[in-house]
Parts: sequence; structure tokens; C-alpha cells
Amino acid sequence: MVRPEGIFIERHMTVEELDKQIKLEKNATLLKRLYFIKYRYGELSVEESIQRIGSSKQTGYTWQERWNQDGYDGLKPRYSGGRRSKLADKQKEQLKIMLTKRDDWTTEAARELIFKEFDVKYSLKQVRVILHNFGMKLAKPYSHDYRRPDDAEEQLKKKSRRWMMTQ
Repeated sequence: MVRPEGIFIERHMTVEELDKQIKLEKNATLLKRLYFIKYRYGELSVEESIQRIGSSKQTGYTWQERWNQDGYDGLKPRYSGGRRSKLADKQKEQLKIMLTKRDDWTTEAARELIFKEFDVKYSLKQVRVILHNFGMKLAKPYSHDYRRPDDAEEQLKKKSRRWMMTQ
């Protein structure tokens, strides 16, 4: 015989509303949590409900506590944002200004600039993330032939015209 659940589940929405929300939910993490609440509405204990989801018992108690306090919004994932950036916001603004003065930066050159100006070391991958966040696009550098004359297009047109006349 199962012992009755000691923690009450708040009914912030009806079973029908909960089923509708489950059908509409696109976030897999939130969907899993909504199924847990549905099992709790169905008179299953926290332990039985969380076993069906495949998470730990403590996680179930945390989800239920958040549901009881805030309802649906309490189940939404709360991301802390990760590690703080090595560059302050003001430094990032300065970097963006420096980078926009030229349009032919390589990732390696941008990394060297960051180290030279701010004494901060980043991996190439993180430099690409920073550049992407600035709205800069990564592109393969266009190679330039050092032997090419400055008026190459004009010379080509002249030679093309002469060739066309001889034909």
C-alpha cells in the first residue's frame, strides 16, 4: 500500500488546460515538467511521477515546489547565463569600434588585438563567438595577387575591345 503524499500539488489549471498546454508545448524540457505535473494531478506520488519521467526524486520535489509557487512560469528553465566574460561591456564596445575600422580581420588577428589592447587571452572559438555577437560575418579571405596592376580592369577592357575588332 502506497503511503499518501505529504506534499499537496496546487491546481493552477484544470486537467483539460494542462493537456492542451502539453499538446502546444514545443520546448522538450518544459514538456517533461508538464508531464510530471500531469502525473501529480493524477494522484501519483512525487516519487512515482518522477520515475516515469526518468529524473531524480529531488528534481521532482523542486519542480513541484516551483509549480506550487509560480504555476506554469515556475516550470520554465532558469538559466544563470554561464561564466562572466573576461571583457567588460565597455571594453567590448571599444573592441567593436576598433574592429569596424577595418573589414579584413582574421580570427587570429582579432585575438591578437584583444590580447594587445586588453591583456585578455581567448581561444579562437571564443573570438569567433564574440565576432558573431557583434554581427560580423566570417568569410574566407579574398586572395590578392601582388603582381596585379591597379588598373587591371581598364587594361582588360582595352585588350578585349582590340581583340573584338580583329575578329
